[in-house]
Amino acid sequence: MSSKHSKSTAGKFTRAVHGGKMDPSLFGEVSIPIFQTSTFAFPSAEEGEARFTGERPGYIYTRLKNPTIDALERCVADLEGAYAAAATASGMGAVSTVCFALLQNGLHVVASEVLYGPSRILIEREFSRFGVQVTFVDTTDTRNVVRALKRNTRLVLLETPANPTMGVTDIQATAEIAHDAGAMLVVDNTFASPYLQRPIELGADIVIESCTKFLNGHADVVGGMVAAGSETLYKQIRRVLTLWGCTMDPHQAWLILRGIRTLPMRLERAQDNAMKLAFFLSDHPKVLWVKYPGLPDHPQHHIARKQMDGFGAMLCFGVRNGIEGGRTVMNHVRTITLAVSLGGVESLIEHPASMTHTGLSKEQREDCGILDELIRLSVGCEDFEDLRDDLDRALEKV
Repeated sequence: MSSKHSKSTAGKFTRAVHGGKMDPSLFGEVSIPIFQTSTFAFPSAEEGEARFTGERPGYIYTRLKNPTIDALERCVADLEGAYAAAATASGMGAVSTVCFALLQNGLHVVASEVLYGPSRILIEREFSRFGVQVTFVDTTDTRNVVRALKRNTRLVLLETPANPTMGVTDIQATAEIAHDAGAMLVVDNTFASPYLQRPIELGADIVIESCTKFLNGHADVVGGMVAAGSETLYKQIRRVLTLWGCTMDPHQAWLILRGIRTLPMRLERAQDNAMKLAFFLSDHPKVLWVKYPGLPDHPQHHIARKQMDGFGAMLCFGVRNGIEGGRTVMNHVRTITLAVSLGGVESLIEHPASMTHTGLSKEQREDCGILDELIRLSVGCEDFEDLRDDLDRALEKV
């Protein structure tokens, strides 16, 4: 089941390894099975009726509920400190589900000006067709959130750390501001994962995750998750998810659950590499600047220290010669893979101005700090020396 369960008192490593476990069948399996079925049989007409009316728990149809997906949802809800979680077919499925569940004509959203590109486009271009208003602000300064609030503000949407600028927003302070205005706080926790940051414990109402990234960690599946802090919100989310057909596939869920088992180990290794690379890049003559929350000169370093259990495996830096310098680095890395996405065991590098954020105009990108020179690096689990040498060789070509 995907409902609230007693909060685990085990450590984060243990919860990742054992989260979502169900009672084994007569075969005594250790790994949670993949229930690769679209529909479930009823032992009697009376049982079928009882399941449809909700009088008794049980499975009907995988778009509604499935044992493998349930196991993943229980695991993530536990890691996030949420009431319950709902798995979606993609990260954007999670964003869309939240928006469809909570927004309607005439309501207003305050959002971080730096969001994952498709998230911003969805709200700015698509939901505006349904009469939803949005104001994008630099949420790293909470005074901007206060100024942007209106009487009809329903949601405040944050992404922290932000993609790709690595800005950090104070979640607890923003939750208090939103709640005082009668709004809800939604946090995209993809860059940190619940291993490093748990927004619901800091006052957020809803957390969204792209399971494609750190939760899965192996670049072999697409998925999303919505974690709700209350029963009421969870029921709203679940109803919309099943009606709109954003349900995750059981095999997707199994792959993500398998990935979560190694999340702490992967992320500890990757963020250790990221910290070392951040210091290395800070001293490189071809690098103009580095943004990594673990660096003391990061403008929100103190906030990251307060609300995160580590600084993560994502960083960005500016390279000389602007967009041409960025392309040069992209074309000369060898150990690091030139690809979008993030959070895998392999290090990935991309150039947002010419890749992930091309849906925004140059002026929009510059307004929110996505400069032509900016390179985003998702640090993986390789040997640090190999990553350092690869970047050094590529930067020498600039």
